[in-house]
Amino acid sequence: MKTKIVLLAALFTSLAGFSQKQWTLKECVDHALKNNITVKQNQLNVDLAEKDVAIAKGNFLPNLGFSNSHRGSFGLSSGISGVNTSEDRYSTSFGLNASGNIFNGFRNLNSYKQAQLGIESAKLDLEFIENDISLRVVNTYLNVLFAKENLAVAKIQAEISKKQIDRAKAQFESGATPKGDLLNVQSTAANDIQNIVNQENNLNLTLLNLAQLLQIPSDNFDVAKINIDSPSASLLYNDSKTVYKKALTNRPEIKRAKLNVDNADLSFEIAKGAYLPTLTYSASANTSYFTVFGEPDVIPQRNPTTGAVTLLPNGFGTQLDNNLSYGLGLSLNIPIFNRFQTKNRVTKSIINKKQSEFTLESEKLKLEQQIETSFLDAKAAAKTYEAAEISLEAQKEAFKNAQVSYDYGSMTQFDFDQVRNRLVNAEGAMIRAKYDYVFKTKVLKFYFGESIVD
Repeated sequence: MKTKIVLLAALFTSLAGFSQKQWTLKECVDHALKNNITVKQNQLNVDLAEKDVAIAKGNFLPNLGFSNSHRGSFGLSSGISGVNTSEDRYSTSFGLNASGNIFNGFRNLNSYKQAQLGIESAKLDLEFIENDISLRVVNTYLNVLFAKENLAVAKIQAEISKKQIDRAKAQFESGATPKGDLLNVQSTAANDIQNIVNQENNLNLTLLNLAQLLQIPSDNFDVAKINIDSPSASLLYNDSKTVYKKALTNRPEIKRAKLNVDNADLSFEIAKGAYLPTLTYSASANTSYFTVFGEPDVIPQRNPTTGAVTLLPNGFGTQLDNNLSYGLGLSLNIPIFNRFQTKNRVTKSIINKKQSEFTLESEKLKLEQQIETSFLDAKAAAKTYEAAEISLEAQKEAFKNAQVSYDYGSMTQFDFDQVRNRLVNAEGAMIRAKYDYVFKTKVLKFYFGESIVD
């Protein structure tokens, strides 16, 4: 019995620990990448692209087919003697046919290369989606931490207001302050409690958003804190050009645009291949069997010396062997005129290549603009973070002095509330600056190709 109690206690303890698990940023990102529906759909696109490669590879192989036909005839027909008789006849034939391309202007080869590029393109599309999901998870995760710190500040302010109520009551009851001061303190405390409710609701909503993004239940869901370095330690890049040069080598949208140019080259080669002759081959093997219902499967054979006719067995196997025939064929098709179809297709492929090249340049320009903006945002966020730290320290010191003055009665309730409000604003500004700085530096790391979940 004691053993069962111990086991049950251990089980409940483990379940409680599981329910209180705090997800790390890396765990959230990994879970989203593994379970997100959009990611799964793009993984299937990779599988489809691999099948396209298999289809293109199959074009190098011959077509092979087997055929079998059956035919029956009933009524009057000419027999062996040449006299029309009422006979029921049956015949069947078998055929094995093969055909394939020997040369078709390298179109099979270039189509195979295109299909291989399709796999790389599908993988890059998947990588782009995974990057987008990762950034969304990081941003939502930081929103949760932001809401948590806002709630913690609100609770501290509510605790300060609670202590002020006790002091204001004592001063009012002793006649040192008017009732209006007590009412002001109570009103401030009530506002602080309302602010706690609002911040708790904001936290619950951000947790719900993150849980929905991860596609997990939001009950007992929580996240762990992250370590935030100082601005000077985290801003690792001297200028945006450094980030841009590295991004050109690792960003999937740039690689995808380059692949589109290569794909356009292959499309041009495929279209141009239609100017060249096409050489195909074919091979066949055929045989057949014939019989008259009610008559033996025999065939007459005349002796050239005596003139006597002998009936030889001519059954199913014998006929298939005797009627076996083979065929080989080559076919050459030389294009002369096809209503300018090939010429126009080649021209279209040249235009498509130019469009792909412009798209590549556009993607590069777009990436450069995004990185320049992100770099300036990160620099501004770092400076704002530093300024917010200095301001918060100053406001904390001012609040300490105001607290002492207020306790000794040398500061009015109004002036004390002004100092306290400045502290609250400084704390809020500090929290906003911190998480804005964290996210924007992670965006820079994202473009540089570094991990954004560490």
